[in-house]
Amino acid sequence: MKKVEIYTTKTCGYCYAAKRLLNKKGISFKEMDVAGDPVKRAEMTQRSEGGRTVPQIFVGDIYVGGCDELYSLEHAGKLEPLLNGL
Repeated sequence: MKKVEIYTTKTCGYCYAAKRLLNKKGISFKEMDVAGDPVKRAEMTQRSEGGRTVPQIFVGDIYVGGCDELYSLEHAGKLEPLLNGL
């Protein structure tokens, strides 16, 4: 299974929703809080090609997007194949 990374802040409802889906599916992830951390925020913005809002989600080297995109992948049945590299 590919590594999942998610950039978040503690006050973001969309971040909690994205993490809730990942937890519900038993998917482990690395969370990086960008609040008050300009270096992590700059890293997030660069990796996401300009994304400045949270969450910003990556599966391996693939940029997924935010919470809406994560749920769209799940509803389309494409999240599991992405995680498994299919």
